[in-house]
Amino acid sequence: MYLHSFESLEQARALIGAFIERYPGVDVALEIHNRQTLIERLAGNEDDLYIFAEPLVKDDIVTQTLLPNPLVVFARDDHPLANVRGIAFERIAAEPFLMRESGSGTRLLAASLFERRGLAPKVRLELNTDEAIKEAILAGLGVAIMSRFTFGLEPEARRLICLDVEGFPLENHWHFAYPVGKQLSATARAFMDFARQEARALAMPGIAHPHQ
Repeated sequence: MYLHSFESLEQARALIGAFIERYPGVDVALEIHNRQTLIERLAGNEDDLYIFAEPLVKDDIVTQTLLPNPLVVFARDDHPLANVRGIAFERIAAEPFLMRESGSGTRLLAASLFERRGLAPKVRLELNTDEAIKEAILAGLGVAIMSRFTFGLEPEARRLICLDVEGFPLENHWHFAYPVGKQLSATARAFMDFARQEARALAMPGIAHPHQ
């Protein structure tokens, strides 16, 4: 089964590991791409199944909600706002931001959030991988709006933290996607059924205390 997911998705890796453990004879390949690349691959029906952080509103695409994918504001642990509670969004908007590249789903989600607030992010750096954003945060170059699970179920010990910004964690969900009329393979159908049953149990422990 070829599974393509939206950028970095720790839950997908955890789900695949648990799925293979239950069905050891199954071969699964997981690839991570930005949203634009996924849309192009989906249009060409190149893979068995896709996972997006925001559903595609298209008549020829089937989307099914999988599990929560809350967005948070990451910073380094010595950031001036690290110990502040209830930070206003307008205050965090004044910080230098680290953003994924154009075409990235994370970039689109963050830009949409600023637009709804009538604000514009002060983009210090555009980076094309989540790992690069993580390193930039740890270098003290700025903050970033990312999935709570971008860097694993728990932020990196001692250095990477989630700021307590009003309105965050921001509700969001992962979604399965595939073309209308596509005959899913038996493996893909089994994985979707397995994911619906197991995803919440695998992911929820990381959501409980986003500021710790």
